[in-house]
Amino acid sequence: MTFKNPQFFYLLILIAPMAWLYVWRERKHKATVRFSDLSIIKKLPISPYRRLRHILPLMRAIGFCFLVIALARPQTQHAEVEVTTEGVDIMLILDISESMKALDFKPDDRLAVAKREIKSFVQMREHDRIGLVLFAARAFTRCPLTNDYGVLVQMIEAAGYTDFSNQTAIGTAIATAANRLKDSPAKSKVIILLTDGANNAGDIPPLTAAKAAGELGLKIYTIGVGKDGKVPFPVEAVDPHTGRRTQRIQMMESDINEKELADIAKATGGAFFRAQNSESLKKIYEEIDKMEKTEIKSISHVSYSEYFYMWLWIGFIVLVMEMVLHNTVFRRIP
Repeated sequence: MTFKNPQFFYLLILIAPMAWLYVWRERKHKATVRFSDLSIIKKLPISPYRRLRHILPLMRAIGFCFLVIALARPQTQHAEVEVTTEGVDIMLILDISESMKALDFKPDDRLAVAKREIKSFVQMREHDRIGLVLFAARAFTRCPLTNDYGVLVQMIEAAGYTDFSNQTAIGTAIATAANRLKDSPAKSKVIILLTDGANNAGDIPPLTAAKAAGELGLKIYTIGVGKDGKVPFPVEAVDPHTGRRTQRIQMMESDINEKELADIAKATGGAFFRAQNSESLKKIYEEIDKMEKTEIKSISHVSYSEYFYMWLWIGFIVLVMEMVLHNTVFRRIP
């Protein structure tokens, strides 16, 4: 609660001289009646009204305080902020092919690290619509554009390897994401593609899909994950005699096509990034977050609720009661 006119609280200083005046009058102006013998009067019980006579100045002071509070105009402030955004619509593309099982981001594999950093990126955003496309040999929309980040994070967490084989259809994934963004009214439309391989599946060449996306006003950021050269990869082996499955680590060549990913980004005015460890991947998503900020406009409206009338009525009632008691129950004989 705030006060519109707090300067009126200085009037409370008057309570001190009011109290002093009452005490002075009590001591100096006592009514007396002369009797030849006071022994009988002294034996009379003291009236309760006499004991309570000091309640009148107290009521007067309380009533005065309430009136001062009313003059100070107590009120509560209601701030209403109208937020308008020129948001960014973002489609996240995540590679879930078998090659993402590589263990060069120890102790986790590439997919686990990618999911962790993508979730952090989503949680950094505000007011944007974000969707998710998963792909391997084919692509599908796992989550359409949404503001419900809780649901989106759950879907990212649930993303796993499929039976789509170890092929990578980058062009199809870009086309799927572009189809979700093409009719978006957002000021900025962005695709963030994360993969660890080269395009080797699908009917749409990646660069063709990227140029089409650029014509639609979409910007693509590409991220290549994985170290160069041979990387550790878990391989499952089945014993032909017992049928027992065992897992062993085999060194396999990483096949990231950096030039292709860089050309995809360049065709749309985006940027290509390379992540060879989890820390660099985290910094990439933080950089993209800074590059694609939502423009937020806010208009504040402030309204007030007045409460002075409540204090005014209470003060008025207390003072009226004091006057009534002063002229009836506590009336003095001159």
